[in-house]
This record gives sequence, C-alpha cells and structure tokens, in this order.
Amino acid sequence: MLVTGGAGFIGTNFVRHTLAHHPGYRIRVLDKLTYAGHRSVAEDAEFVHGDVCDAELVERLVAGSDIVVHFAAESHVDNSLRDADAFVHSNIIGTYALLQAVRRHDVRLHHISTDEVFGDLPLEGSELFHEGTPYNPSSPYAATKAASDMLVRAWVRSYGVAATLSNCANNYGPYQHVEKFIPRQVTNVIEGRRPRLYGQGVNVREWTHVDDHNRALHLILDRGRIGETYLIGSGDTRTNREVVELVNQLMGRDPGDFEHVRDRAGHDLRYANDSTKLRSELGWAPEYADFRAGLAATIDWYRSNRDWWQEDKVSTEAGYALVDQ
Repeated sequence: MLVTGGAGFIGTNFVRHTLAHHPGYRIRVLDKLTYAGHRSVAEDAEFVHGDVCDAELVERLVAGSDIVVHFAAESHVDNSLRDADAFVHSNIIGTYALLQAVRRHDVRLHHISTDEVFGDLPLEGSELFHEGTPYNPSSPYAATKAASDMLVRAWVRSYGVAATLSNCANNYGPYQHVEKFIPRQVTNVIEGRRPRLYGQGVNVREWTHVDDHNRALHLILDRGRIGETYLIGSGDTRTNREVVELVNQLMGRDPGDFEHVRDRAGHDLRYANDSTKLRSELGWAPEYADFRAGLAATIDWYRSNRDWWQEDKVSTEAGYALVDQ
C-alpha cells in the first residue's frame, strides 16, 4: 500500500491504524514533509521523502504498489486565503500525477476529500450534504479539493481507473497540527492562554474522530463500489462556541473564558453529512459517538505529548498574531 501524505494528521493515524488492525499490508509512505508533516509514522512503514507532484517518483512508487490511498493535500483554509499557490500545486497537479500513474499500472486508488467542496448549509434547518450535493466551494482550499475530486471521477469514467472517493466532516484526534481549531484551543489552555473564537462562534461543524474516519476508509477499500463516493460523518454537530466552551470545561476552566477574534473571510456557516450510504452499505458506525469522550481523550494526548507540538505552536501563534485582531 502506498499512502500519500502519510506524515500528515489523518495519514499518520491511518498508517498506525492499518499496521495495528490490518497487518497484511506492507506500507510505503510518500510525504513532502511540509510544515504540517511530521515523520512520526510507525517504524514498520517505509518512508519516502518526496512530492506527489514529482511524476517520475510517483510513477516508480505506484508501479511497485497494489493499492494507493491518497491523503496528500494542503488543507488549511486560512493559509489558502493568504496564498493559494501551494493548494493548486499539491491538490490538483499532485492528484493528476497520481491518476496518470495508477492508470498506467492498473492500481486501485482511494481518494480522500472533504465535505467543504459542497460549500455550506443554512444555520437553521435539518438539511445535510449527500453524495449528490452539487459542489459549491467557498475557499481556494475547497475549490482545489473539488477539482481533484472531479479529476478522479473523470479518470474513472474515461479511463476505467479503479477508484473510490470519500468526503469527510471535520476530524479531530492525536497528531493534528496546532493551527487547526481544536488543537489550537487545547494547546492555548495548556500554555495558560485563552482560547480564540472566530466572530460569535455560531458556525456549525460535524466532528468525527480520526480513528472513526480511518475505520471507514478500510471498509471502503475492502467493500466499496468502484467509482462511488461515500460521505463520512459522526452525526454530532456543534457550534464553534460550544466546542470552545467544552474544551474549557474539560480542562477545568470557566466555559465562557475565551477571546473573540475577527471572523474568517467567507466563513462557511454549517457542515453536516448524511452518512447513510456508508452505514447501510458497508456497516460503518462511529465508535466515538460521544464527542465529549473523544475530545477528553484528545486533550489528554496533547497534554502528554507537548514535545510533539511545542515548536509548531510558537510559529503558528506568531502567524495568527498578524490576523487575529
């Protein structure tokens, strides 16, 4: 198995999960090791330092693989708003290079995407994203992921590439970079800072533990129908304010002790996925159905692994200081 982006947040957890629960796979990780990548994957996985846009390298790695799981992507919305170049390069050109290689070598591919490609939903109401929801991306990040999804679908239809796709809601758990919403709030509290909340914090997100995401990916790899897309989501939706208040509560602080900062440009209102297809066809259900328990475990991990995130925290907060006014 070739795992692109296997040194990132979800990729690292996927590699560890696979080695622990699916020992029949021999794993090779391809990762560029950008600022968000950490070479903390399990020792039993072979590591290749390289760019998914390097067509010659990708060709060689795919030729020696039976299956490719494609995580490699730039993924932080704020960064894409400041400079979209890296997002176009990695998310579109990198996916194209990979598709060309799996086409030539007839290798099975699974492409990981995001529910942000659908845009957002009204704050009020019960509407959910589903596999047929039209794409309406709001940020350069979401637009480049939407483009990569469309490339995969076109290569399935035009060239018969054996690929599946998945779009997941917001993930949380260990090994997530401290620029992301939950790790930033947790590490702020650990360091004696107040959590930071965009605007009034009314934006709603569906939170899925990374382990549940990766269990879903293995079900899709094992039993998913070629050419199909599967939406992944726990069903647990909360406002950003509710998440910050719960972080404070679980860490022994006044739930209302946080700072408001300027809202993100084009901030999507609500994300929520209809994961019926994944649940009914493949039998998936989240083990972390209780967000409170999953968040508590995540807080414990960041408390116990300060050496892993401390250096990144310094540079991350320096960058946010320029925009959190």
